[in-house]
Amino acid sequence: MSSPLDLSGPEERGERTEAQVPADSAEHPSDFETPSRAAPAPSEPPFAADAAEDDGFDDDDDDTEDAGPEVTDEILAATEALKAAEAEDAQAAAEAGDEAEEPEAVILEPEPEPAANEPELQAPTTTRTGEPAEIDPDEMDPDALKVVLRLHQHGHQAYLVGGCVRDLLLGKKPKDFDVATSAHPGEVRAIFRNCRLIGRRFRLAHVYFKGGKIVEVSTFRANPTELEPAAGAAAAEEGQSGEDLLITHDNVFGTAQQDARRRDFTINGLFYDAAEGRVIDYVRGRRDLDERFIRTIGDPEIRMREDPVRILRAVRFAAKLDLDIESRTYAAMEGAVEDLPRCAPARLLEETFRLIRGGVSAPALKLLAALDALKILLPPVDEYLRENGKEGEKTFYAFAQALDKRVSAGEVLDDAILLAALLVPISRAHPPVEESQDEGRASVSRVIEDLLAGFVESARLPRRIAERCRMLLLMQRTLSGERRRKTGAFRRHPLFNEALAVYAMTVEATDEGREALEAWQAGEVPPPRAGAAGGADAEGPRRKRRRRRRRRSGNGSGEGGGSGASSGSDAGEG
Repeated sequence: MSSPLDLSGPEERGERTEAQVPADSAEHPSDFETPSRAAPAPSEPPFAADAAEDDGFDDDDDDTEDAGPEVTDEILAATEALKAAEAEDAQAAAEAGDEAEEPEAVILEPEPEPAANEPELQAPTTTRTGEPAEIDPDEMDPDALKVVLRLHQHGHQAYLVGGCVRDLLLGKKPKDFDVATSAHPGEVRAIFRNCRLIGRRFRLAHVYFKGGKIVEVSTFRANPTELEPAAGAAAAEEGQSGEDLLITHDNVFGTAQQDARRRDFTINGLFYDAAEGRVIDYVRGRRDLDERFIRTIGDPEIRMREDPVRILRAVRFAAKLDLDIESRTYAAMEGAVEDLPRCAPARLLEETFRLIRGGVSAPALKLLAALDALKILLPPVDEYLRENGKEGEKTFYAFAQALDKRVSAGEVLDDAILLAALLVPISRAHPPVEESQDEGRASVSRVIEDLLAGFVESARLPRRIAERCRMLLLMQRTLSGERRRKTGAFRRHPLFNEALAVYAMTVEATDEGREALEAWQAGEVPPPRAGAAGGADAEGPRRKRRRRRRRRSGNGSGEGGGSGASSGSDAGEG
């Protein structure tokens, strides 16, 4: 008998590679997968794959305690594919040495408390002129402040940088706090005993604190194009000369001003000197924050051609912070969309997931559609919107809004659920062709199969996420009553709760199937829809059939094998 499928294993961190690390990102990519949702309640029996042995035979009418929809052959096949995908991902991670990239908790001790004779590190609440500090120290992370002030104590420049400064000035709570410094990575490690250096292309310092918190410290960098004498002239004539501006290396130390200028947008180029209590603005980012504009640092045509992923970052900031994109920057984004395929697919996919994870997928995807970028990032979504017109747009964005509502409410949804929720409208519009299934492998619509396969092959999406997404879409047909046959263990499937969450979003977006949803949530089984595949309505009144005895492993296959009490020694008797 197959063992129950276990989806609650630890997360696996993807290896940091050149293809994955943005050239100018102040916020480094997170894993493709967020923590998975809770498994079914312990009181529910585990899902057993051997339920397939009853295929083709109905249970007796009086076996009502196990009443429920059947775990169909396609869901069983998908379950096996998911188990194989998880095993393959685990093996690939081990071969790539992912475990060595991230330290275990026992390797480093958290930053110790200061000794009695050590001077206390405290950020001032006023500037040297006696004015209040531009950002209240109480609103900043105390451990990030400790890193900045310790670096100052050892004679280095050190500032809070990027998104944390931007968010604090906008009155928002930063997700994390990053530090930029004049100290080289080795010097940072010498100052903090709880520090580890990571990265291959550009070394970063991770300083560890209690509770698993990490403060990331980077050394000031310069834009490599500014260091080449001919780069400026070539860039200015890029439109005429066809000069390739795509940044392929970004591993040059620089000054604080150079580090600010190499960043993407003015609102992300702000530094905060906690020791002085003032904002350092080399790029006029304060002006754009006050005017609520997103503007590139430097010529927008050049900056977008250098790194087209900045298109997605601009869209994310506009949707997340409710800012407008400055007109020249928007025009440059439109022109650089054609360069998106030149970027590493893994970076494009990660930035796309960031849009969805942030609870602003509806406005962000609308903006990407206006830029004509969906045809590159999510081709099936672009095709669906073009084929179905205004009604299709209304339906698709209703799904995106239902997803955003849950993310904003703090629900923990893994990437498979996020992706499945956005693909449900496409799955409903393009039902699978039964004959297209290959040797019993579960299949959704061909356009979705191609999208998931492309993400796995070129964008480094873990296979387990693609398989989970496929299974969640398959299970929607049973939840909606479209595919109903016999009784079985569907409710005990490990992904039942996740599939029900996706179905709840479908009900909210379409206002259809609410009674079925309420029945599932109440622990009941809703009646099948009229004409459902394999349902009672499709084949007339249900006929009572004699239950076929399940063969025991090791027993003979001949008829008349005796009662269920027959022992293994009877195997092979005629």
